Amino acid sequence: MIKVLTAALVGTIIGIIVMVVVIALSGTDTSGASSVGIGSLPVSTFSASSAPSSSGGSSTPPSSGGSSSGGSVTGDANAGKAVFASAGCAGCHTLAQAGATGAVGPNLDTAIKGDAGSTPLAAFIKESIVDPNKVIAKGYTAGVMPANFGSSLSSTDIDNLVALILSGQ
Repeated sequence: MIKVLTAALVGTIIGIIVMVVVIALSGTDTSGASSVGIGSLPVSTFSASSAPSSSGGSSTPPSSGGSSSGGSVTGDANAGKAVFASAGCAGCHTLAQAGATGAVGPNLDTAIKGDAGSTPLAAFIKESIVDPNKVIAKGYTAGVMPANFGSSLSSTDIDNLVALILSGQ
């Protein structure tokens, strides 16, 4: 019995150490973090200047606007990946560019263009982040996506999310 309790305690301590190391290496913290549905979502403090450099060929360059995106985009898709993760988007949405496979909300790889209508795609994505109940995707209901991203995320974070989502279109 003591061996089992000792093993459980050692396992817990190792798990905590691994979690702290992962948090430290990823450059994030847990301030403002919460369980889904119990409080506000974590606020991103990520800035493009603190992004680690990538030597691989898979990095996505910053989006700079253009007619194919349906509006001016000033965000950085790579920085958007960190915001997507820290804001909890991956828990609900599928987005290949972010390695996310959430199934609670619309699939951001396929569902956006049809819902945008005549609104430029970049503007529609931004609007959907800051006012998620304005246009509800078919098969979903209002009130599921948190409506506080317009105030809990910086405008830079939102622009970076828009650039990330557009990069997969």
